This record gives sequence, C-alpha cells and structure tokens, in this order.
Amino acid sequence: MPKGPRGEKRPAAAIGLAVLVGKIATGEVEDERDEKLSSAAAEMGRAGGKKRAENMTPERRKEIAQKAAAKRWAKDS
Repeated sequence: MPKGPRGEKRPAAAIGLAVLVGKIATGEVEDERDEKLSSAAAEMGRAGGKKRAENMTPERRKEIAQKAAAKRWAKDS
C-alpha cells in the first residue's frame, strides 16, 4: 500500500481513496494521521520571517508589498 507524505497508508486507486475520504467525512472511520499544529521547521521559518522584517527598512517593506499587490491584481480571475 502506498504511503503519503507523512508515512500514512492510503489507497492507491482513486475510487478506494474516495471511499476512504467519504468514510472519514461521515465519521465511520477515524483519520489515523497525527495532526501537529506546527512543526519545528515551520516555527523556525516564522521566526526567520519576523527577524527579516525587523531588519528591513519600512521603505523596502512597502516596496515588496506593492510588488506583491500588483502581481495579485494582475492575475486573471
């Protein structure tokens, strides 16, 4: 049986996976994955982002935000 990204066993066939998802949604089967709220790597990433923002000038942060907004609004929805 194939394993997912966290090592959990999941059906390989699309129909088998759909049946499993349906059973989890209706409560027939308990999802055996351990949901961790945050991993150590994610926490370190957040800390790094905060530190980067602290070291950046307000003008540079504004520049980055304007560029991001322009990209968001330029997308065809």
